[in-house]
Amino acid sequence: MLSTDPVRTISSALRGHDNALGLIRLVLALSVLVSHTWPLGGYGHDPGTGITHGQASLGSLAVAGFFAISGYLITKSGMSADILQFMWRRTLRIFPAFLLVLLLTAFVLGPVIWTLDGHTLPAYFAHSPSSPWHYLGSNWNLHVSTWGILDIFQHSTPYGRATDSSVINGSMWTLGHEWDCYMIVAALVLAGVLIKAKPVVVAVAAVIFAGQIVQLVKPGAMGVVFPPLGDGWFLTLAYPFMVGAVFAVYSRSIPMNARFGVVAGVVLAWTLLTGGYPVVGVPAGVYFVLWAGSAIPGRIRRVGQVNDISYGVYLFAFPVQQTLAYVGLTRLGPAVMIVVASAIVLGIAWLSWRFVERPAMSLKGWGPGRGIAYWVNRVRPLKAVPVFGRPTTQHGAAGDAVQAAGGHEERVPV
Repeated sequence: MLSTDPVRTISSALRGHDNALGLIRLVLALSVLVSHTWPLGGYGHDPGTGITHGQASLGSLAVAGFFAISGYLITKSGMSADILQFMWRRTLRIFPAFLLVLLLTAFVLGPVIWTLDGHTLPAYFAHSPSSPWHYLGSNWNLHVSTWGILDIFQHSTPYGRATDSSVINGSMWTLGHEWDCYMIVAALVLAGVLIKAKPVVVAVAAVIFAGQIVQLVKPGAMGVVFPPLGDGWFLTLAYPFMVGAVFAVYSRSIPMNARFGVVAGVVLAWTLLTGGYPVVGVPAGVYFVLWAGSAIPGRIRRVGQVNDISYGVYLFAFPVQQTLAYVGLTRLGPAVMIVVASAIVLGIAWLSWRFVERPAMSLKGWGPGRGIAYWVNRVRPLKAVPVFGRPTTQHGAAGDAVQAAGGHEERVPV
């Protein structure tokens, strides 16, 4: 049973790590896996598409939930960091696991499938427009433009045959948009408006909202009116992200309680079933997801607080599902595909977290993570301090301390 205790604001409801947002992210990642089971297994469309009258699939709803939580948390992070710290933290979180899945795809999964198909490894590694080298070179910056390697999975999986293409990891398309949303927050951090000029965040969200409306009314028109917002998919994902960002900067003012949470959930469900989700349902959904993060009680809310494997689940699910389809597991039906894929992906995601993501995140306070002020102080002009009739160099207060102590020459570590 969900906790119905009223809470005063979003900030107090989601204080620190005492919330279930990690659990919700994991559920959302597994929901994407479930959604992809239908097209990857050759079972047809995700059932959610029909229920929502084409407005959204289970997978797209889950991705919107990801962006909503990300908008809130990333903006909160930006409110307590300078631009150097912010960019360093975002890089450490998104790139290590992403590069890992790219490398494993190109140098482990790809060669195995290629040789099982009866080809040679020299042919696999030969330079060509569809080689693993091109795959890495085209995708390393998160803005994915190459989906496959050679003809891997093209003729041997239901999805490959349906699309007549090699697609190894179709989930990666959202990551470039995620990074672009990070850059919006980075610009706001650099401008210093997250705390001092919060209405600017609302204005940015309003621009995204207007773009979403234009895109819905006349697809493609936004690219003519304002080319930077011409990508309809970016608008679709940036909308929940920026709503989450607005909730973050006003988190100490916006009330959050069970009554509002239930109303938001009802509005979300109603718009999904009857229409209006892309406009009205999205902000209701953002509030509902954040409220659920505060309302889920007990020990279950601890899932994901320490070991956040949701990103790994999202990254590795698609290639694992394609591999299971390749070996013929699709014959056993979607339920078996979901269970087997989930078990494998959860294990891989834990390994990714344990040996790649968590060690990378431990570097948050290292180097650039120390912030601009730290490095400015490190390189500020040296102050000359006379010691026994000759100058030596000491930094600021440290030099003054040496002089006050009698001028003994001693190197002070800084």
